[in-house]
Amino acid sequence: MTTKKIVIIVVAIALVIGLIVVVVVGGIIGVAFYSIGHSEAAETSRSFLRTNERLKQDIGEIKDFGSFVTGNVSINNGSGNATINLKVVGERQTVNASVDLVYRNGQPWRVVAASYQNDKGQSVELLNPYQGRTFTPGFILKAAA
Repeated sequence: MTTKKIVIIVVAIALVIGLIVVVVVGGIIGVAFYSIGHSEAAETSRSFLRTNERLKQDIGEIKDFGSFVTGNVSINNGSGNATINLKVVGERQTVNASVDLVYRNGQPWRVVAASYQNDKGQSVELLNPYQGRTFTPGFILKAAA
């Protein structure tokens, strides 16, 4: 075999290995995005944002959410924490929102903090933790006892 053929074979093998790595890594990343975006924490976040009066006043009725949901969901021994970041499309404006949630003892996910970035780059709080309020899906915002 000539040196040229050996170089071509080595380059072809390297390209195939590189392609396999890209496909595997892309698959892992895709599964992670899908898992976060379709989790109960993400659904609770969407529900909270759809019904949040402050957000609706600022950007209009919520029309849709962005396709990519990022963040993290961590569950350990029946308790968990999550931070969900998503794009919120309103009638007048589109903003990036972040929702923090907790999960305790098999209860539904509960929103403990939420905010969005306005067009000036300022963080606007949607749920003030110092007011003693939380959001549980299916219930009206209520004062903590």
